[in-house]
Amino acid sequence: DHFVKMADRKRRSKSRSRSRSRSPRRRTDRDRDRRSRDDADQSRRSDRDVRRADREPDRQPVPAPVFTVDREKTCPLLLRVFFNFGRHHRPDDFIRGNTPADELQIYTWKDATLRELMTLVKEASPEAQRRGLVFSFAVVFPPKGSGLFRVKEIGVVDPFSKASVDSITLHSSRFQIGDYIDVAIIQQRRTGGGY
Repeated sequence: DHFVKMADRKRRSKSRSRSRSRSPRRRTDRDRDRRSRDDADQSRRSDRDVRRADREPDRQPVPAPVFTVDREKTCPLLLRVFFNFGRHHRPDDFIRGNTPADELQIYTWKDATLRELMTLVKEASPEAQRRGLVFSFAVVFPPKGSGLFRVKEIGVVDPFSKASVDSITLHSSRFQIGDYIDVAIIQQRRTGGGY
């Protein structure tokens, strides 16, 4: 019995040593298979990304085209411009069909810029030709329901200084036929030695 027990112990120890010696090898094979599958998946993903990039163009924002009117072929619209020195007209100045007294009627197009309109206002009013004045433009439009007109400022133009606001047009300010343009002619404050 003693010899049988010793033989069983030796068999068990040999089987344990075999299993221990085999396990690293099996683990190494399993890791190798997993790495190869990961590499294949990565390759498929990269190929799919390349195909998607070929199909889809660069999604950068595209600047909106500049709105222009063929002034030789397009009939101009009648624009009613009201101007005031010091401030804009109040909404209640346009109530019940009333309009301010200082009015300038201009035939122009919807691609007319604020600087163009400023030039026409200066030509119509000698007082607006003084130095140190800036021209604040606003769109005056009726309410959708009942109530007062709304006065929405759209830009300030300095006759002696160019800026991006100069290129704002009636179209870009969402002007609709039937709206008014209100111009506040404002004296600039003195800063340092000049205006």
